[in-house]
Amino acid sequence: MMTTRIKILALLLVFFANCISTRMMAQSTATGQDNMLCVGAHWTEEEGAAFLEKMKMEYTSAQAWMERASAIRKQILKGTGLEKMPQKGPLNPVYGEKRTYDGYEVQNIAFESLPGVYVTGSLYTPLGKEGRLPGILSPHGHFDKVGEVGRYRPEAQKRFASMARMGAMVWAYDAVGYGQMKEIGWEHRHEEALKLQLWNSIRGVDFILSLGADPERIAVTGASGGGTQTFLLAAVDDRIAVSAPVVMVSAHFFGGCVCESGMPIHKTKDFQTNNVEIAAVVAPKPLLLVSVGGDWTLNNPEVEFPHIQYIYGLMGKPEMVENVHIPEDQHGYDDKKRQAVYPFMAKHLGLDLEKALHLDGSLNEDMIVIEDQTALYPFDEKHPFPENGIKSNQAVLWK
Repeated sequence: MMTTRIKILALLLVFFANCISTRMMAQSTATGQDNMLCVGAHWTEEEGAAFLEKMKMEYTSAQAWMERASAIRKQILKGTGLEKMPQKGPLNPVYGEKRTYDGYEVQNIAFESLPGVYVTGSLYTPLGKEGRLPGILSPHGHFDKVGEVGRYRPEAQKRFASMARMGAMVWAYDAVGYGQMKEIGWEHRHEEALKLQLWNSIRGVDFILSLGADPERIAVTGASGGGTQTFLLAAVDDRIAVSAPVVMVSAHFFGGCVCESGMPIHKTKDFQTNNVEIAAVVAPKPLLLVSVGGDWTLNNPEVEFPHIQYIYGLMGKPEMVENVHIPEDQHGYDDKKRQAVYPFMAKHLGLDLEKALHLDGSLNEDMIVIEDQTALYPFDEKHPFPENGIKSNQAVLWK
């Protein structure tokens, strides 16, 4: 246990080193709300567990939980400044050429989430499938190592392609200030990163629906900061039918970057929640928690999962929430996490699991092609950055 604690401490130190300038920025510009931010390991493990026990007494019926869930959703939207949604304009997608591989295709696409704000990503689709496809949004976390960045990581590309081979339409998109958005000029560690990322995710749902995705089978899954985006999007957008946040749902850890906790979504003078309650807002829709022994999700089997299962029990559907805990594993979305998520998605979205796993449960990903990062960029010589496109966070026009 001591070794595990040391590993977790080291992980936290690295995480906070990456985000320390962001936290300072958020706190200095929060106009008196800096004490309302719950950043990183805001509580001890004991404090997080005690909060859940206290809240358990506050909702003892389905109606009581629905009222609580409504309050949580309202605070997320209010805290991010999205209580009054911006006007949804045309998506104006920019399409690249399709690349065809074994059982799937990849097409780089950018769409306009706000006037001049182009979200960059790639769409993975199955070959030979007709009719409405399930849609899966795949936000990414804070993976910054050269060659291991965001959605371009080999393990991420394997996930997108595998889920497409299973029969889903998969939208893999850059966080604000990552990938080509970063090269264009966007900053990730910006005081409104959380607001824009959540809005880009909401518009991502609009985008895959515009392509014909089945509106009854829309899912979201991501790890780390992508896990935070997963449960935030699922909490505020009723169109999400299936949610699988990986290595992020914790009673005591709130996310250390401004894109997760840099705006007052968890706390006000008379309100407090945490990421466990936020993840549970989707109840009774299918929810999978994937947790490990090597990060802040180490207590999921004893603390977070039982609390969420209690909420699902109030809603009459305790079987709709699951937890796969991998005690020997570390933070990420590597092979064992994918082996946990694929069956869950297959069960709830009607996908072909044999396309991703062998009969013995091992991964069936050998045929997937890992592309270079720049090969996944939507904008190139044939598809130039639009003249109306903006290149910095400061130029965003919310209206």
